[in-house]
This record gives sequence, structure tokens and C-alpha cells, in this order.
Amino acid sequence: MNITEIISKELGIRPTQTEAAVELLDAGNTIPFIARYRKEATGALDDVVLRELSDRLTYLRNLEKRKEEVRAAIEELGKLTDDIVNSLSEAETLAAVEDIYRPYKPKKKTRASAAREKGLGPLAEFIAAQSADDPYAEAEKYVDAEKGIETAEDAINGASDIIAENISDDPEIRRILGGLYDRSAVLTSVKADADDETDTVYTNYYDYHEAVTKIPTHRILAIDRGEREGVLKVSVEVDADNMLATINSRCVTARNKNAELVAAAAADAYKRLIHPSVERRVRNDLTERACTAAIKVFGDNLRQLLMQPPVKGMVTMGLDPAYRTGCKISVVDATGKVLDTAVVYPTPPHNKIEESKRKLTALIKKYGVTAISIGNGTASHESEVFVADMIHELDTPVSYMVVSEAGASVYSASKLAQEEFPDFDVTERSAVSIARRLQDPLSELVKIEPKAIGVGQYQHDMPPAQLSAALGGVVEDCVNNVGVDVNTASAALLSYVAGINSGIAKNIIAYREENGKFTERKELLKVSKLGKKTFEQCAGFLRVPDGKEPLDNTAVHPESYAAARKLLEICGLTESDIVGESSKAAGEKINKKVKELGIKKAAEEAGVGDMTLTDMIKELMKPGRDPRDELPKPMLRTDVVDINSLKEGMELKGTVRNITDFGAFVDIGVHQDGLVHISQMADRYIKHPLDVVKVGDIVNVRILGIDTKKNRISLTMKGLN
Repeated sequence: MNITEIISKELGIRPTQTEAAVELLDAGNTIPFIARYRKEATGALDDVVLRELSDRLTYLRNLEKRKEEVRAAIEELGKLTDDIVNSLSEAETLAAVEDIYRPYKPKKKTRASAAREKGLGPLAEFIAAQSADDPYAEAEKYVDAEKGIETAEDAINGASDIIAENISDDPEIRRILGGLYDRSAVLTSVKADADDETDTVYTNYYDYHEAVTKIPTHRILAIDRGEREGVLKVSVEVDADNMLATINSRCVTARNKNAELVAAAAADAYKRLIHPSVERRVRNDLTERACTAAIKVFGDNLRQLLMQPPVKGMVTMGLDPAYRTGCKISVVDATGKVLDTAVVYPTPPHNKIEESKRKLTALIKKYGVTAISIGNGTASHESEVFVADMIHELDTPVSYMVVSEAGASVYSASKLAQEEFPDFDVTERSAVSIARRLQDPLSELVKIEPKAIGVGQYQHDMPPAQLSAALGGVVEDCVNNVGVDVNTASAALLSYVAGINSGIAKNIIAYREENGKFTERKELLKVSKLGKKTFEQCAGFLRVPDGKEPLDNTAVHPESYAAARKLLEICGLTESDIVGESSKAAGEKINKKVKELGIKKAAEEAGVGDMTLTDMIKELMKPGRDPRDELPKPMLRTDVVDINSLKEGMELKGTVRNITDFGAFVDIGVHQDGLVHISQMADRYIKHPLDVVKVGDIVNVRILGIDTKKNRISLTMKGLN
């Protein structure tokens, strides 16, 4: 197996790119570091492709290791043949390798093993040979009361069990039938309790049939969950006669009594051993496919949510809505520092609307609040109505936005939150988190376990390790793409920087608290357990604003400082020219000079590759740049829409909050997000909603239908965007 060729073909990249990436990964380099600072080596493979490559590399290496283990195990039994060696060599999946190993794998007690212990193996071989001789006459030779073989019939039954297991263990039969199942099987679900007339969310699956080749992944997950909850009974249906005919075509070679016994054993093998086993495999494959797709959608949604542009420069009020216990309030300054907290009771059962207005108006005026962030949980709609009414009475401009509070309670009760706000209770911490989510989603959301952020589907049904690894990779990529201020970042944020684990992140915080702010990147080498390799991986992603070295506030890696200084020299500039107000003019000068020289000539003179120079120019033209600033800003509101005021045909603007396989949920200013079904997203055919929108997009929608009883709003984007 040539792993490089396989990966290159699957990912559509050149073998040289794969080889370089594998070499860099094996040398202990992180994916963000490779994606950003080794573009020349990999041909600019991005972090998404590199993660796919890394995952596939691990799988294929494990596959090779398992092939060796199986080959050695069969060889030790003295049963290794050229055919087995070739089959192992050609196996492309771990499942295929296990099918090859199945006949030789030590088994628990089975009907066949019990028959072999009774000495019925030779009789099984006699029957399987399908000669014209009488099998019952032969079976008489094996009658032995002490062994529990009372009659020839008992002997025949035992031998048939052996034949059935041999048929079931035949790798070629498994391969052929597996292919037939994959192409023709139908997934079926029915109501588990036919007498129960209770209406559930699984009503659509009470009598459901769909080919496994066509069933969408979100339906697989829904059916799986319905089965786990005991509402549905699920099975895989195939043409059993066709399957049995396929087995017989390989096993039955004559027309006599022995052949009839082999055919009967084949039918038993199919019903008792093969079908249940292949059915499990098909179900597992479907679930794995669905989980992989769901995790990808979750990851894409999470990436888009984390990369939402921050609302900078605004003193923000966070409002955590509630009924009986009141709405918890926090006011944070533009950097996220908590200025004040309060509790108001504008919602039922208290309805202290005027008192709440006076209290919040006083806080708004005292601290210069210009944005209010409202959590979307319990009492959110009533709180939104209250806020919209209040800000219209103010003589200063204030706007608001409803933000997802998914995971806020998880964060509020966490050890991290307790360390950050030891004197606050959980609801006060939640209000702070809600305020900061508007100011800087990335910095705040990294404190929460990714799966609790709530931008996926069926996330609690996913394999925990696979989900955590995938989402952790997304967070890591986002954090490193934006960059981190080493002097203000939390330990949670620092722990996602390339090369830095939670222990080193805490050591950075401890060093900062003991010695004051970092003044230059190389000072990081004084941090406990942060060695040269870690420094190489993390340095380019950590920023030191207002430090001794202007380049420390850019994504230029320290290894390229000499080249950056050479580029500045070529352009008639110094490092001081890229600081403060002069940076804009310096950027224009760099851009003009590089255009005159051409990228290749400029790169040659600076002593770096074209790709590295291109990235360097972007950084020198705008030091400390935040890539999120180039994205559309979040939509802040000053009024609220009630579901009862909506009408079919009404056109509105909304923000995409979540994306699933079947559509996108859009916030149109009503407590309940509306659904744009995939069929209503574009005037052309699309394979997936992510082809059209991403989380955070502001889109135009038209209302198709409103169901106030079920709080459902159907939307369309056709002809509007």
C-alpha cells in the first residue's frame, strides 16, 4: 500500500504535497504552524485539508499495522497462503481485514465449536464435498452417546452447524454479500408499540422505508435516536432469496442429499449468522457516515460562529433573561472588564417594567453603554420587547442583539468561571458571558466545551472522542487564524494556540502575573516548560502590542524577521514606520514597491519564498490586523418583531444562526428562528445549505408560512439574495 498515493488521490493534491505534509507532521509540527508557516513546502495546504490528511494518515497507518498483526497471527497458525497475503494486501478498510481474519480468529463457544469438540469436523467435510454417498450412513459412524450424539440426525445437525459457520466465515461470500447489501438494502423503521397512539417527533418514521444509498444523514440520526428512545424498531431489509441464491451459487455444487444439507446449512448461515452481522455492519456504516457528515456541519458552523466579527469599542450590557428570579445584568467595558452588575424584574410574574427601565437607564448613562446583548433562553422574547421599548425612550443611541446563550450555564458553573469571577454567582457569570459573546465571540466561546455551543444537529449522539477532536481542531484553527494578545488572553484562549497545552497556558498567565506584561515574543522562552520547539510553533500566533519589537504585533514569524527587515529596507522603511499612524502610509509604500519589483524579485531579494512574502506584505501593511474585521458586521436591532405581527409574503432581513443538512435557521427578530428549507435557499439545485450560507450571514427572506401553535416559521430566500 502506497499511503502517499492513496491520500494524494483522495484529497486531490500532488504526492509531493502529501510527502511534505507527512514529513512535517512526523517531525512534531502542529497543523496551524504548517498551514501558516510552511506553505512553500506543502504548496499552501490549508488547515482543513491538513486535518483531513492527518486523520487519513492515522487510519491508513493503523490499517497497515492491523494487516501485519493479522498476517502474523494466521502465519503462526500455519495457515498463511498466497491468496490470504494478496487479500490482505488489497484490503482497503479495517472491516475488510477483519473479514479475512474471521475464519482464523479465536471464537467464543459456538454451536460449530461444540460440534468440532465432539469430533464432527470430518463429517462436515464429507457433506461439504457433496459426493453421491449417503450422508446418514456416514453419520452413523459418529453416533456416540457419551459425546451427546444420540442419533445420526444429531451428527448431521452438528456437522451442518460447522458448515454454516464455515460459510459465514468465508471472506469472499462476505465481500459479495456486503456489496449487495450496500447497493440494494433498505432501511426500515416502524412504531415500536403499535398500540400506542401517542404523537411524537418520530411520527414520520412510524412506517418508513428508504434505500441505504439514498437516505440523508439527518434522517439516519433521527431514526437512530428514535430507536434508542424505544419509540422505533429499525431493521435492514434486502431480497433474502437473492442473497441465498448468491450463497448457494458458491456453495452448492451438486444435486444430491449432501448438496441439500449444504443448502440447508447455507440458509441457516444466512439467517442466523450472516444477515444479523451484515445488518449491524450496514447500520454502523450508516451511523458512521451520518456522524461524519454531522460533525463536519457542526465544525463548519462552529468555525463560522467563532469567526464572527467582534463588536469593538462598545461598552456592552449583558442581559440573562429569566421569569421568577429576574433578569441578571452585567455591564462590561470595551475590553470585557466587568464594570457593574444588577438584577431587574421586567418579566412575569413581577412585571416591574418602569422600575427596571429606571435602573437600566441609569446604568446605561453612567457607563456609556451603546450595545445590549440579550440571551436567547427563557423569557428572552419578553426581555427583548422590554429592551426595545426602553431604548426608544433614551436620548442616546443604543442598539441590541439577541445572542445564543448555549453553553453559558456550562461555563458559569465551570472551574474556569469560578476562578475568573470567584465573587459572582452562576447567573452573574452567565450575564458577563452573554455580554462578551457580542464583543468577541471567539475569546468568550473558547471557554466552553465546543459541543455545548449548540450550532450542530444531534451533537449529543455523536461519538464523544471524534466530536471533541474535530471541534477542538476547528477552535484551534480559528484561534490561530486570528492571533492572540499574549498580555490579555485567558488561559482557555492560550491553550488553543499552536504548541501550547493547558499547563503551559497556565504558566504563561503565572509568568505574566509575576513579571508584568510581556514586552517581546522571545521573553516567552523564560516561561516554565515553554522550550524552543514550543516557541517555534506558537510564537507567530501570539501578539505583543506596544512591545519593544514592532514585528511582534504581526503574524510574521520570528524566523522571518530578518527577511521582513530586508523587505522594509528595500521599500525605504524601518520597523518604526509600521507603528501607529505612519503604518497606513508605510503599507501603501510597501504595496507600491512590491508591485514595481514583482513578487518573485522581491521574494528573492528578501530571501524567502513567494507565499511567505505575500503573507508578510499583508501583515506589514496592516500590523495587528484581525481577519474578522473584513467580514460583514453583526446586525444590531432597535426594535422587535412579534410572531403575531408576521404575515405570509412579508420580506425581512435576518441572521443565519444554525445550519443543518436540511436547511438553515434564521433569526428574523422573533423569539423563534425561522427555517429556510434547503429547497427554498436558491433558484438552483444545491447539495447542501453550506453551499449558499454560513452562520452569521445576514440574508433577505420572505415568509412562506406561520404556525403559531407550533411556533414554526417557514421562510424562503429564492429571488431575494
